[in-house]
Amino acid sequence: MLPNRTDARCCLIVQTQDVASILIRLSTNKRVKDFPAGKMYSVLITLFCTMNKFILAALILLPLLIEAQGKITTAQYVAQYNKIAVTEMNKYGIPASVKLGQGILESGSGNSDLAQNAKNHFGIKCKKDWVGETYTMDDDEKNECFRKYETVLSSYEDHSQFLKNSARYAELFTYDKADYKSWAIGLKKAGYATNPQYTALLIKTIEENKLSDFDSPGTTPSFQPPKNQNASNGPSIGNPPARSKDREDLSDFELKKANQRSVMTRNNVKYVLAKEGETFESIAKEMDLMVWQLPKYNDLPKAAVLKANDVIYIQPKRRKAESSETYTLRPGETMRDISQLNAVKLSRLYDLNGIEEGTAVKAGTVVKLK
Repeated sequence: MLPNRTDARCCLIVQTQDVASILIRLSTNKRVKDFPAGKMYSVLITLFCTMNKFILAALILLPLLIEAQGKITTAQYVAQYNKIAVTEMNKYGIPASVKLGQGILESGSGNSDLAQNAKNHFGIKCKKDWVGETYTMDDDEKNECFRKYETVLSSYEDHSQFLKNSARYAELFTYDKADYKSWAIGLKKAGYATNPQYTALLIKTIEENKLSDFDSPGTTPSFQPPKNQNASNGPSIGNPPARSKDREDLSDFELKKANQRSVMTRNNVKYVLAKEGETFESIAKEMDLMVWQLPKYNDLPKAAVLKANDVIYIQPKRRKAESSETYTLRPGETMRDISQLNAVKLSRLYDLNGIEEGTAVKAGTVVKLK
C-alpha cells in the first residue's frame, strides 16, 4: 500500500504523477522489480524532498552570494583610495585618515547605493550652488537631492573643496593634519553629520584600520591623477567643481558680496559688519554657519547684543598678527578690542604678553601681537 500523501507535503516541486511515472520505469529493471512499491515511493519522496530543499536553499542564497561577490571590504577600500586621500591631504590640508574614515563611514566602504549609483562617497547633498548631475534618494527626508559624480576621484576632490570653501568648517584647518581626533570632533560640531555618535564612529574607524599611518608628513602617493579627465559632472584634480554664477567662493573674496553683505578680510581672517538689530543666529543663518561658532570666534557670550557696525569674524582669528608686532593700548580699550582690531585670538594675546586671562590692562601698555 502506498504511503499517505501527507508524507509528501514537504515537497514543493515534485508531484505524485512524477513519482508514479518513475515507478513504472523502474518496474522493468530486474534489480528493483521485487522492491516493494510503497517503500520505493517513500524513498523517491525523500530523495526529491532532499533535492528540493537544496534547490530552494540555492535559490535563496544565490542572490546573496552574487551580491557579496560584488562588494569590497574595508581593507580593499583603503588599498584602493589611500593614494587619492594622501594627494588631497597634501593639496588641501585635510588629514588622509579623516578623508578615508569619512569615505568608509559615508559610503559603506564604497558599497552604498549612493556610492554605487552616484559615485558619491561622502554623502554630500546638492545644496543651492550645485549645477552638476544629481541623484535622488531617501535620507533624513524623503527624496533628497545628492550630488552625482562621473568618477570617485571627483567625489574626493569635491569633498575637499566643500570643507575648504565653507566658513562653517574654517576652524578645522587650524588643527594639525596629524590631529585626527580634533578633526573628528570638529566635523560633528560644525554639523557635518546628524548622528550623535559620528565622532566616536569616525575615530574608531580610523584607529581600527590604522588610517593615521597615511597622515605622516613624508607620505608621498604614487597616484597620479588623469591629465585629461572629463569632469563635466563633478570636479577632478586640477578642475574645480562647477559653480553657479551667484555662488560666493569664500576662499577668494575681498570686499565681495555675499547675500548683499560686504565680506572683508583682516589678518587673512574673514569678517562682516553687523547690521542694526542683527543677532548671532541671523548672521549664522545667512553665512551658513552654526550659531555657536560666531560667539566663539569673537570672544563674546552667546547672549551678547550686537551693535551696528560691530566686527563679526566668520572664521577663527589667527595666533599672531601678520604685519604689526605690537599695539599700544588706548584709553577705554580692552584686550578684546585689540583682539578684534588685529584678528588675533584673545587667549593668544594673553599668552604672548604673560598676562592672566581676564586681567584688565592699563592704557599705554604695549601689547605684543606676535
